[in-house]
Amino acid sequence: MKRYTHILFDHDGVLVDTEPLYFRATQTCVADLGVDLRLPQYLAMMAEGRNAWELARQLGASEFDIEQARERRNSLYRELLDSEPIDIAGVEDVLANLALNYRIAIVTTSRTEDFELIHRNRDIVSLVDFVLTRDAYEHSKPHPDPYLKALERFGIEPDVALAVEDSQRGLRSAIAAGLDCAVVYNRFTSDHDFSQATYQITRLADLIPHVLNRS
Repeated sequence: MKRYTHILFDHDGVLVDTEPLYFRATQTCVADLGVDLRLPQYLAMMAEGRNAWELARQLGASEFDIEQARERRNSLYRELLDSEPIDIAGVEDVLANLALNYRIAIVTTSRTEDFELIHRNRDIVSLVDFVLTRDAYEHSKPHPDPYLKALERFGIEPDVALAVEDSQRGLRSAIAAGLDCAVVYNRFTSDHDFSQATYQITRLADLIPHVLNRS
């Protein structure tokens, strides 16, 4: 049986419940450019690694206008992060338990500024070996770059590591990097196709009895 020694965690939707807030901020700011962004469309684009600014370009928005709207989105998102609850119950306990036997990293598409804001008053980062944010690699998920960078940083081959994701985009990234992947249920991304996942679990705590004890 395969034995994992390392666990590579996605961040948004797995360790903190931030994805609905990012959608709300994006939906509000692309509306300024004439885009009526609905959740199913957003999720479909997300699965493919695309973004809503493509829709604004199709409507004739200039790159200047898009950049201004993007900056407004980033600002609004930070406001929401400061004012809305985003904790997922039990995450720190799970990480603390896993850290006794596994090397752990966070591999996220979050911007460094947003990540630091999220973890300003949380202890999650202290429980992992390192964090890779968006500026640490060239191509974002669903490309394999984020996970390949994590494997390189640890100096390991993919067969000893397990990725933990909640989106189809993240799952595709993990698979492309040669990793097994456990997908944890997230209501926000529950319509994504997870048929290629190695494991599907209901909550993060299920990693321990249902996945890692098999390794």
